[in-house]
Amino acid sequence: MEDIKMIKQRFEIIGNDVRLERAIEKALLAAPTEFSVLITGESGVGKEVFPRIIHAYSRRKHAQYIAVNCGAIPEGTIDSELFGHERGSFTGALSERKGYFEESDGGTIFLDEVGELPSATQSKLLRVLEAGEFIRVGSSKVQKTNVRVIAATNVDLPAAVGRGRFREDLYYRLSTMPIQVPPLREREGDVSLLFRKFATDVAERYRMPAVKLTEEATIVLESYRWPGNVRQLKNVTEQLSVLEQDRNVSAATLRGYLPQDTNLLPMVSHSPEEERGFSNEREILYKILFDMKQDMNDLKRLVLDLMQKKGEEQPEYSSVLFRDLHDTHHSPADFIRANGGRGHKVDHDAPIEDTEEVVEESFLIEEKEKELIVRALEKNHGRRRRAANDLGISERTLYRKIKEYNIDDE
Repeated sequence: MEDIKMIKQRFEIIGNDVRLERAIEKALLAAPTEFSVLITGESGVGKEVFPRIIHAYSRRKHAQYIAVNCGAIPEGTIDSELFGHERGSFTGALSERKGYFEESDGGTIFLDEVGELPSATQSKLLRVLEAGEFIRVGSSKVQKTNVRVIAATNVDLPAAVGRGRFREDLYYRLSTMPIQVPPLREREGDVSLLFRKFATDVAERYRMPAVKLTEEATIVLESYRWPGNVRQLKNVTEQLSVLEQDRNVSAATLRGYLPQDTNLLPMVSHSPEEERGFSNEREILYKILFDMKQDMNDLKRLVLDLMQKKGEEQPEYSSVLFRDLHDTHHSPADFIRANGGRGHKVDHDAPIEDTEEVVEESFLIEEKEKELIVRALEKNHGRRRRAANDLGISERTLYRKIKEYNIDDE
């Protein structure tokens, strides 16, 4: 097998991350086979280079290589683009046309953004993979093709399968040889290498000094999460190279080129499963906060109703209660803790005291979260997977919450 270093030089891959090199190694191992390959990873990580590596080291290297961006082709014309059409098969079809699968016969076809394919097209692609057959739009004649399919996506295909948006059989047929490309934020040390490479390329192209980063700017560069990955880093580097007169870029200058709503604190790497867990926890928290808002509105109506029934104004209670609950510097939980777990003590009779207890119950987040979980389990008769789907969280997160709150779901 050719050395990984030589592969990186040939295909201009910058980085020394172990997972990146493992992805390259898997591409080389897959190349001499005829298996379908599914390349996954976030947008901008550089997935498009791996099909070229696989094709270049395969037995088909001298045949046609075609790359197709499935997400850029309108749904109404995708079948015609992939499988071709007959003359008169639709308005504007003035002559017959070969599709990409016919053009790439004997070679390799790379389907980028395969997760965006319509359901009908997924069925036709599955037929190509299983039998090597396809039918042109407007024809009834079955044609054969001998083509190797490599696909890529930034979509979570197992989740798409679960939602019914992607065929399960097609997913397993495509992912015979899966390759995961790591995001830039998880490639320790590679960000600075890529910045210097992009800065040098721009300097050579336009015959100007290359931009350099101060020590503080380097910290900002390596701490930023780079949601757009390598593509975003290249874009920022090119902007700095062209727009900045001072070739020594400071931290303040660099921050001006980064989106302000993105966390610039040092990053902590998590596995994809952990990242999904954090996302699910946020979702359930949003549900809890929404319910808290509803309880707030109910509480307001209850207090006003009580005041109207008593036929008297209670300015001290209402003004203090609503001012504190809407104070922008305090959360509802802070309000409760600051007042001993209750609202402001006011010299009113029982109905108001009962209302204060409603305030305490409503704003205990853990109780509300437990209540939501219990309801979901009861609704689904203890079936945890269905309950997790209703709550919008993973089964793993639900198991942990059940154990944490000591919930009996049997």
